[in-house]
Amino acid sequence: MAPKKLLVVVDDNSLREIMTKALENNGYDVDAAGDGASGLRAIQNKKFDLVITDVSMPEVNGIELLEAGLKLHPELGFLIITAHGIVDSAVEALQKGAFDFISKPFSLTQIKSRIDCFFKYEDLVNENKQLREKIHYEEKYSKMVGKSPQMTHIYHQIDIIAKSDTPVFIQGEAGTGKELIAQTIHNASDRKDKPFVKINCAAIPEALFESTLFGQEKGSLTNGMRPHMGLFEEANTGTLLLDEISDIPHAMQTKLLRVLQEGKIKRVGSIYEIPVDVRIITTSNQNIDKLIEEKKIHSDLYHRLNVFPVLVPALCEHLEDIPLLLNHFIKIFGEKYKCDEKTLMPETLKVLTKQPWKGNVRELKDLTERAILYSGKNSNLNLEYFSQDSDSFGLEVNFPPSESLTIAEMEKRLIYCTLKKTKNNRTKAAELLDISVRTLRNKLNIYDGNK
Repeated sequence: MAPKKLLVVVDDNSLREIMTKALENNGYDVDAAGDGASGLRAIQNKKFDLVITDVSMPEVNGIELLEAGLKLHPELGFLIITAHGIVDSAVEALQKGAFDFISKPFSLTQIKSRIDCFFKYEDLVNENKQLREKIHYEEKYSKMVGKSPQMTHIYHQIDIIAKSDTPVFIQGEAGTGKELIAQTIHNASDRKDKPFVKINCAAIPEALFESTLFGQEKGSLTNGMRPHMGLFEEANTGTLLLDEISDIPHAMQTKLLRVLQEGKIKRVGSIYEIPVDVRIITTSNQNIDKLIEEKKIHSDLYHRLNVFPVLVPALCEHLEDIPLLLNHFIKIFGEKYKCDEKTLMPETLKVLTKQPWKGNVRELKDLTERAILYSGKNSNLNLEYFSQDSDSFGLEVNFPPSESLTIAEMEKRLIYCTLKKTKNNRTKAAELLDISVRTLRNKLNIYDGNK
């Protein structure tokens, strides 16, 4: 580690030389100046960790040097030397940002102690700053789970885009967590304390689309007995999430594009424009290029929305995150249903991490919730609970929760079920069960011998 850089500004030649030599002997990198003006030039030209300056100096005194130095480098430390009994200068220096003061006469041991205190304080400040940054990072991504390269890339994208107002277009299959990413972007932005308004475009009747987004005046529609704000006004100064934007009616696309370009909306039935300041995030699970080719989406609107694209991977593309996701969901649903601590069995995890998961993270979450409920008071989450009345991951092992089974019987049923699913293809069955073909053959011989 490089030595700390000190600047000694003292107009007493003898004291300056003694201090400089003593501090260098203590391992510091020391520069010296004989007056305040020279000290200020040094601060302008070099980076220092701490300035030790006398208060009483001609031209530029110690207080003036302190003020000028902190304007240039707010993080710079100052230790002020005052004449004996002059309290007012010391108090003024502390009020204006000095770390500490020391009165003449002082020993080298005393000044060394003050310097050590400053750097210990700086270490604590830096440690606290790093801790706050870590807590902020963990809070920002507290609901997002995954350490795979794909998820790490998404975190990086969020860090890049969160502080801007650039439109974000999030694409990914259903159940991949697009809405959660949108919420995280909002929470990490300067708009986090402002509204976060979301709407699923597929859920809005076409006839009500314009009034839903832009609002309406009294009597403008058949049932419009009173005026109301649209989603753009509700989201003003905040973020508006248009979920599944690919379902927006074709006739609305030009109007939406105009709002995005001008930052103004008109309520249905009004001639007045209302300025809105809204950050737009959109999502889609469809092939947008194909929709553009089929003229179902205006290319101009898409390019306006797609300034910063985020592509969310399917769960099958980051299977290594499944153990983290499972533990996350087990904790959530364990707390929700006030269960004792649950343990995911290794053989269960092996099977779950080999599945295609067509429903992505949402399917995994739903299945985990069901497993927590089926497991009841059993603290071990076996495969039976995840596969209850379901072939969502290719197995149909129906074990009623009330049925008491040995591990050997459960294993036997699982093997036969897997063989049935693979149409007695022992190689595929062994691969799915994560055992060798030889082990599978030996197990079957045992079962046949016990008939």
